[in-house]
Amino acid sequence: MLSRESLLLIDTIARTGSFTAAAKALHRVPSAVSYAIKQLEEELGVVLFVRQHRSVALTPAGRHFVAKARELLSDMQELKRESQRIANGWQPALSIVVDNIVCADRISQLMSDFYRQFDDVELIVRIEVFNGVWEVLAAGRSDIAIGATTAVPVGGEFRFRDMDTIEWAFLVSPDHPLAGIETALQPEELQPFPSICLEDTAVTIPRRTTWLLPRQRRLVVPDWTRAIHCFTEGLGIGYLPTHLARPLIEAGALVEKRIAEPKAASPCCVAWHGDRTSPALAWVIDYLGDSDRLHREWLS
Repeated sequence: MLSRESLLLIDTIARTGSFTAAAKALHRVPSAVSYAIKQLEEELGVVLFVRQHRSVALTPAGRHFVAKARELLSDMQELKRESQRIANGWQPALSIVVDNIVCADRISQLMSDFYRQFDDVELIVRIEVFNGVWEVLAAGRSDIAIGATTAVPVGGEFRFRDMDTIEWAFLVSPDHPLAGIETALQPEELQPFPSICLEDTAVTIPRRTTWLLPRQRRLVVPDWTRAIHCFTEGLGIGYLPTHLARPLIEAGALVEKRIAEPKAASPCCVAWHGDRTSPALAWVIDYLGDSDRLHREWLS
């Protein structure tokens, strides 16, 4: 039966070129090495080595066997290391789900800093929208969520860190029919124009809509970048997170309007599995900082 010792023996013979040299390297007698190889060749039904006077050479089958044996030895060693690290709290990958609402630059910086810190952990980053963030976290497909909004019951043991609230700006394009109205806009004035909405990525839990009046037509987009394009093109009206809208308002690309029934600010947080501990997860939680830092860096 093939074992790690058998693979190691064959690898050593291939490297040293003789049974005698391999026996010395493994602190065994040459006759024991020769007998072990003979038994192994009989078990495999192939000849691995051509015996010469004081050396051996690999047969074609032997060369193939040695190449595969070295791969197996490497995999076995890595399996041992990973098992030991997992026993000490290490995990081979960390999954982060991020709401599309946060600043994109911070996501890129987090990925760069993570890979500078860890050379043995894969980082998996997912972008979701609204309740899609909670769904991924609750299903166990992510270890930590950044920018989760309007918390919903998802079950499981979670810990949270407040990111303060997300303020919303109601926007129209500068040449939109509503742009010149100075008074607070009433629902009947807004209803004829399409509402620009992000598509909630949740599948199994209820979805949320950015903002929508009864009987109002929607213009559903996958992310805020596409939403901004629709706003500036005058294709619809609606809300944009203030931290994303501010530069566009200041540049004159969009106009902020008052409406009679404004959208409330949205609570926002970082959430993670309380029963999952690893050095990588602990590092990310520490890296994100306190609530003030989270709001300043991720929502401003």
